[in-house]
Amino acid sequence: MKFNTKTIHGGQKHEEATGSVMPPIFQTSTYAQSSPGVHKGYEYSRGENPTRHALENAFASIENGTHGFAFSSGLAAIDCVLRTLNPGDEVVTGDDLYGGTYRMFTKMFQKYGLKFQFVDMNEIDNVTNAISKNTKLIWLETPTNPLMKIADIEEITKAVKSKNTNILVAVDNTFATPYLQQPLTLGADVVMHSATKYLGGHSDLVMGALMTNNAELAKQLHFIQFAAGAIAGPMDSFLALRGIKTLHVRMQRHCENGKAVAQFLANHEKVGEVYYPGFKAHPNYEVAKKQMKDFGGMVSFRLKDESKEAAFRFLEHIKVFTLAESLGGVESLANHPATMTHASIPETERLKNGITDSLIRLSVGIEDEEDLLSDLDQALRS
Repeated sequence: MKFNTKTIHGGQKHEEATGSVMPPIFQTSTYAQSSPGVHKGYEYSRGENPTRHALENAFASIENGTHGFAFSSGLAAIDCVLRTLNPGDEVVTGDDLYGGTYRMFTKMFQKYGLKFQFVDMNEIDNVTNAISKNTKLIWLETPTNPLMKIADIEEITKAVKSKNTNILVAVDNTFATPYLQQPLTLGADVVMHSATKYLGGHSDLVMGALMTNNAELAKQLHFIQFAAGAIAGPMDSFLALRGIKTLHVRMQRHCENGKAVAQFLANHEKVGEVYYPGFKAHPNYEVAKKQMKDFGGMVSFRLKDESKEAAFRFLEHIKVFTLAESLGGVESLANHPATMTHASIPETERLKNGITDSLIRLSVGIEDEEDLLSDLDQALRS
């Protein structure tokens, strides 16, 4: 199947009892057994649920994986990957990360004995030079949140595996979605999504996803998910599965609008730097062009007036865009990373990485382009 067909049919089958085209919401915690241990493949919904199972099959299909897992949140999915490691193990990751990921790495798993090195992944040598005999995981986020850096998944994976084939390479593919890039095809071992975002697509659920084609790793992930219990519920699974079925058509409009917004901002007298991988001037443009089908709907920018007051004034005057956490919904959202999504990162680290008070992140939705540009213009001139 081609990708657009996979979003609708990948890993799916009609429900056997009635022929229902969409999997029913199996709102049950447990399942009848005809004799102890004799059942129809389901015992208890923490381990398996038919609605979640259908979604996990879809997750695997759209990432060209063999196994998919649905979690209660994106952070729960990241937590599951880190639980495959042991005290003393080391992780090499990027210097521009979602604030919640940074918080989990530094505030939780460091005290359990894991060590983290944060490097600029624009240069592959930065990654390989950070590898030691204790390195067990490379954690990539591309495009990064919020500065839109692009890591070369294929080349980093090749370089890492040439040093040690046992090091896992994991990719947070939330911003790009499988519509734009498929890290497993590029050599990664596991892909993570905050399915809250583009995969769900309608700002009505919180969920995480892992996909892999490594059978041994899949066994570990399934055991940890079952033992720790961070599963997605059947109603959320139903909503996410419905969202995936329109992923391809939504992403087309997200990309179209994202490009228009980025170009508009780049030409606006009130705007300073614009972060968008579709610009030829972007330092990672060639990498983005190579590994992504298009450049997505995420755009970050700085105001020429670098004060927090100017940023707040803009964010208080938007009307079509909504000031809110999260991203990837059909509606356009605006976010102030320094005080919202990345507030958990210490100020000195934020400033060192370029997350200043004038930085604004936009999740460009699928509304009419003219309305979005008019809204940005009036807010910028407020």
